[in-house]
Amino acid sequence: MNDAVDASLAPAGPGEAVAAPFALGQWRTKAELVAMPIGAVAMALALFGVFCRCQGANPFAIYAGIYRAAFGSWYSFQNTLIRAAPLMLAALCTALPARMGLIVIGNEGAMVVGGVGATALGLAVQAGQPGPAPMLVLTTMALGGMLCGGLWIAAVGALKHYRGVNETISSLLMNYIAIAVLNHLVNGPMKDPSSLNKPSSYPISDGNMLQNIPGTMVHWGLVYGLVACLLAWFLIEHTTFGFKVKVIGGNIRAARIAGIAVGKLTLVTCFLAGACAGLAGMAEVAAVQGRANESLNSFYGYSSILVAFVARQNAMATILVATLFGGILASGGSLQRDFQLPDATIMVFQGLVFLAILFSDSLYGKFSLFKEGGA
Repeated sequence: MNDAVDASLAPAGPGEAVAAPFALGQWRTKAELVAMPIGAVAMALALFGVFCRCQGANPFAIYAGIYRAAFGSWYSFQNTLIRAAPLMLAALCTALPARMGLIVIGNEGAMVVGGVGATALGLAVQAGQPGPAPMLVLTTMALGGMLCGGLWIAAVGALKHYRGVNETISSLLMNYIAIAVLNHLVNGPMKDPSSLNKPSSYPISDGNMLQNIPGTMVHWGLVYGLVACLLAWFLIEHTTFGFKVKVIGGNIRAARIAGIAVGKLTLVTCFLAGACAGLAGMAEVAAVQGRANESLNSFYGYSSILVAFVARQNAMATILVATLFGGILASGGSLQRDFQLPDATIMVFQGLVFLAILFSDSLYGKFSLFKEGGA
């Protein structure tokens, strides 16, 4: 025991005196990055409880109902995973550009144009040859969705870099353009005459649809999301490309002085971000809707912005947060059935979480617990 104390009081070797405080500082920083989002979600839960109480419902019963609807059984958990798949992919549309200092919120638009592009190419391949192999159709749809979504968000990056247009505003406005293009196409050039009450494109044939993972009712889009998040994490954290992206996000002037091609990296990063959201749109068409229609505008893109912020733009954390929010989305119908609350109640909760997360951003570095020498 005394030897251990003496050793701890012994003079540090070269570099050791700096290493220990530095490691402690790193621990405090990481703890803050975890604690702040958790605290923000807890605050949103408390506010949501007050809101539910004002509606005459028991908040704790509602919390329990949300858990049961999201994770209470294998069936409900599969519903959660179905909703988590597009959230994982679309969240990368915000998370990747954020690592270089860009706040892109065009996720919904990239999903929509990705779904439209995937549908158009899928229908073209179906019509171009009799009985095409499903793998050919799905591969073509995936590439088409990624290309359309990628170019859509790359345009946002180009406007920012070459013309100085604020990327948050331009990406938000491009959401509305994408939705307008979708409505025009399904009511005009791509419309199936048999779709009367809900204008839609011609359908993707059942044999060319994206199938479920064997033994589950969860489609392969979940695997797309998991793989995309893992690849994005590796790209940003373990490659020179990711290092350059983070340098740009830290200090763009220093990046230019160091000779980093800021414009090229901006376009490539935005393209990859949009491609992920476009792939989410493709999965929605090929696994859920079966055709392009107004249901492509499903608000997954908007919800995924929140996922990216809660995950602190970390692609690995996105998997966990997307699963959590997929469960929240899956519980909307349960709140309506069991507690006679409007289905939109769950959107109120999402809005409260978003506000709490934005508020928590102003608190970083304010608590002594997370500072060097803090108690």
